[in-house]
Amino acid sequence: MNGIANFICNNILYILAVVVIAYLIGSISPSIIITKITTKNEDIRNMGSGSAGFTNVLRSVGKTQAILTILLDFAKGSIAVLVGAFIFSKIPLAETHHIIINYGKYLAGLFVILGHIFPAFFGFRGGKGVVTFAAMIALVDWRVFLILLVIAMIILFVKKIVSLASIIGAALYPVVPFCITYFIDYLPHKGTSGAVSMSYIISATLISLVIGLIVIIKHKENIKRLLKGEEKKISAKNK
Repeated sequence: MNGIANFICNNILYILAVVVIAYLIGSISPSIIITKITTKNEDIRNMGSGSAGFTNVLRSVGKTQAILTILLDFAKGSIAVLVGAFIFSKIPLAETHHIIINYGKYLAGLFVILGHIFPAFFGFRGGKGVVTFAAMIALVDWRVFLILLVIAMIILFVKKIVSLASIIGAALYPVVPFCITYFIDYLPHKGTSGAVSMSYIISATLISLVIGLIVIIKHKENIKRLLKGEEKKISAKNK
């Protein structure tokens, strides 16, 4: 704990920079902007499910707008994470450099998702953060991203319910990074300079758990509908 406290105290400006920049990037809501531009100034949050996310855009506005929303949400998540990595790369520490950079990615990922969910520019009413969440996963560890993507695609193919794939992906998120970092990055290299530290494994798993829980909590209404068998399958507005 002392090490974490010292790290925060010694690098508070780097941390604050990542938090503020990532949150502001996350607060840019493509679904709201695209819907206003391509409709008669309508607010996607007053349409369909009321969520400022690509699924609601797909159902309420159209396929083209939904694709643009996905691309821009993924882009903003990627940009924020890259900014976090860049800022943390400037921290002068003896610990393995890529580990410090990964901490910057995780921190940026957390706050770009919070910005997406609670956007400062749009009354703190946003989406559920799934696509931005996916961008963060891809930039932190492509192996985790590919595993979760395959699982999500299988669920979508079988059940055709986006929220179910999102919830299961978020629930598995802490598990998959732990397994990869522990069984692939730590055990085979234990005792060598190439091994990741146990403190990093624990920290990464805890951060993954927090982010996964945030995404799941944002899907609480979807979970209720899933339990009742009332959740809608993916569909698009014909335009």
